Amino acid sequence: MLSPVELDVLSEEDLQLKNELELLVERLKENNVDLHRPALESLRTLIRTSTSSMTSVPKPLKFLRPHYATVTEIYESWPESDNKLFLADILSVLAMTYEEGKRDSLKYRLKGLREDPGSWGHEYVRHLSTEIGQEYEYRQENELPSEDLMTLALEIVPFFLKHNAEADAVDLLLELEAIEKLPDFVDKDTYARVCLYMVSCVNLLVPPDDVAFLRTAHTIYRKENKFTEAVSLAIRLGDYDLIREDFDAAGELDELLQKQIAFILARQQIALPIEDDKIQDILNNTHLTKHFIALAKELDVLEPKTPEDIYKSHLENIRPGFSSGSVDSARQNLASTFVNAFVNAGFGNDKLISIDDGNAWIYKNKDNGMLSAAASIGLIMLWDVDAGLAQLDKYLYSTEDYIKAGALLAIGLVNTGVRNENDPAFALLSEHIEGAASSNMRICTIVGLGMAYAGSKRADVRDLLLPLVSDTTLTMEVASLAALSLGLVFAGDCNGDITSTILQTMMERDDSQLKETWGRFMGLGLALLYLGKQDAAEVTLETLKAIEHPLSKQVAVLVEICSYAGTGNVLKVQNMLHLCNDHLDKDKEDDLYQAFAVLGVALIAMGEDIGAEMALRSFNHLMHYGEPVIRRAVPLAIGLLCASNPLLNVLETLSKYSHENDTDVAINAIFAMGLVGAGTNNARLAQMLRQLASYYHKEPNCLFMVRISQGLLHMGKGTISINPYHSDRQLMSPVGIAGLLTTLIAFTDVKMLILGRYHWFLYYLVTSMYPRFLITLDENLNSLPVTVRVGQAVDIVGQAGRPKTITGFQTHSTPVLLAHSERAELATEEYISLSHVLEGFVLLRKNPDFMEEVKD
Repeated sequence: MLSPVELDVLSEEDLQLKNELELLVERLKENNVDLHRPALESLRTLIRTSTSSMTSVPKPLKFLRPHYATVTEIYESWPESDNKLFLADILSVLAMTYEEGKRDSLKYRLKGLREDPGSWGHEYVRHLSTEIGQEYEYRQENELPSEDLMTLALEIVPFFLKHNAEADAVDLLLELEAIEKLPDFVDKDTYARVCLYMVSCVNLLVPPDDVAFLRTAHTIYRKENKFTEAVSLAIRLGDYDLIREDFDAAGELDELLQKQIAFILARQQIALPIEDDKIQDILNNTHLTKHFIALAKELDVLEPKTPEDIYKSHLENIRPGFSSGSVDSARQNLASTFVNAFVNAGFGNDKLISIDDGNAWIYKNKDNGMLSAAASIGLIMLWDVDAGLAQLDKYLYSTEDYIKAGALLAIGLVNTGVRNENDPAFALLSEHIEGAASSNMRICTIVGLGMAYAGSKRADVRDLLLPLVSDTTLTMEVASLAALSLGLVFAGDCNGDITSTILQTMMERDDSQLKETWGRFMGLGLALLYLGKQDAAEVTLETLKAIEHPLSKQVAVLVEICSYAGTGNVLKVQNMLHLCNDHLDKDKEDDLYQAFAVLGVALIAMGEDIGAEMALRSFNHLMHYGEPVIRRAVPLAIGLLCASNPLLNVLETLSKYSHENDTDVAINAIFAMGLVGAGTNNARLAQMLRQLASYYHKEPNCLFMVRISQGLLHMGKGTISINPYHSDRQLMSPVGIAGLLTTLIAFTDVKMLILGRYHWFLYYLVTSMYPRFLITLDENLNSLPVTVRVGQAVDIVGQAGRPKTITGFQTHSTPVLLAHSERAELATEEYISLSHVLEGFVLLRKNPDFMEEVKD
């Protein structure tokens, strides 16, 4: 009851309302049944018409609360009748303010008249949906039937969808494990918000809910004929039949839309056999080089740059007479080779090697340096197969083995990311697999094939390379690189033949061979087969336990981190951090698996902002308390987590690590700085690297790494990104991840590989290189300049109304460059975009409703 003080505070109206309600309760107690119905009607009217502020309980509910027990007794005492059902409905509403946790609202609701729950207001419906979730969980645990709950939930869902509470509708169906019923309730007004919420939840859900969400959202998009959105989700699901079905259905609806989908698939390097030559050209990425050169002209960066333009040595403050004389010139030339290749990648011309006197530069390098120098032509000619092969032809007949080997690797590089109907890479490289004159040529052929056909899942490449994996008479180097190339070609394919062959080989090889540095690449080849496939790797992980060699633990970690790459799975991240806890004695036990576990934290947390932020905090702890092997891997993991995304705090952290006493940590940190800034031309980072160049001017290895990072920073003169996420950071490119990971694994033994004879491992980055442009095309696939707004992307999930998707925008005319966290939108209504994301190649169609403004 209200205290006398509270009664004094009540206004006259409230007092009148209170007395009226108490009178109605008294009426219900009386035996005269005729009075019950009008009393119930009045109660209902008073409860429904009451208004209250957001923070207080509605007055009728507040005044009736003391009488709740009385009303329940009245309910129990009445015989079964319409009035009893009516009272149950009212009790259901009153129960909201009474004891929590008893689920009375739901109990009386199920006994009541079953009127539309929405008529009692939004708060009641939300309260009811919470109780439905709790009751369902209770019934599932006790194996009780729950059909009545489902019926009620399906009455509530349409109410939520009508009243802008899409998230509540999705959550309710998720709790009842019935998300597949959602498409029946969604219409053209609500689908966009529902799907946006569902897709953004995927990273936070555990299997199998995450897949169910993607499939349901896909169904909704297909129902609304939103094909580009549907295809994006089919790609995330990795379901090729679904992709094909969407692709064909779009073709029946609209030929231009099918071309737009082909561009999305080409970016993800998904090959679909198709009759139409024009669409096949799009899927083969044939247009890439033409538009990339056009972009360079537009941005005025076509002019080739020399390494010195990048180093800007005159800005390094080294005292005169102390010039970098202590660094051997071959090492500097080698660094310049890589810088030249990365900076001029894809432009088809440079000032060192593709000139008439290019041979002279190749001979300025020693042995394996010649190999990397010849291979760099492949990177400069990237995506332009015809011109590239013409340029390389003369080197294939060189008398120098190293140059020939480099030319073979270059053939692989030129063909990366593009396909050609004549298949030149396979024709030229396959003959050198068996009949190679030297081991270098054979290795470059294997690596070249892996790059050229990355992600293509070609059976003929498998048949060519598998025998090299299983032949135990070959060196571990050849077998491991063949396994790695197969991993690249069949990334995320779970191919059974390759899996069993690699596992078999690991069992048959001697312990001494498995101990070699190359063993990790055989493991990586196996791991890449399961990229992003989650549970599919369980059997392989069990088999690895049977191999009694430290390598099996390393490979198990690699397989696990690859299979959960980009999923943001919290439990797996915890597993990896747990592995880093052990303090091992390096002489007795192998601790390399800890380095892979550190990379795993970054690999799993990628693509989800909150997870990435938490991972960066964990790395800070690992750097303080970890063993040397862990500390060396931390900068690499940061590089992977923030590839081509130069966040200021990350740059500061890496800058600190790059001055560490442990040179391995410093070298890895310097390389990570290059990865983080790759292709961004970030001025602050360029300044940091110049300072490092003068700081390390007497340390040849560190200086070499600084130069490489300067090359990466200005990759493609600032037009190329290596971040594996694209399409508004929704899709992860498997070959992009594979290339990055391979390069980083090579850095776990930097002295032997990158700083030794195998510096060409840096070229593995090529599979993740792609221009960060937005090019708008007309219906004939010709460039069509339009104005677009480019700004920082804003997360608008669950926001009311029509919030802005970008902030702080500038208006440009296409083609434009987009940074990692930027998004573009059309600034004109004259055209309609066929893609839901403005990124890469976007086809535009004239807007039939567009009215040109009349100019005075």
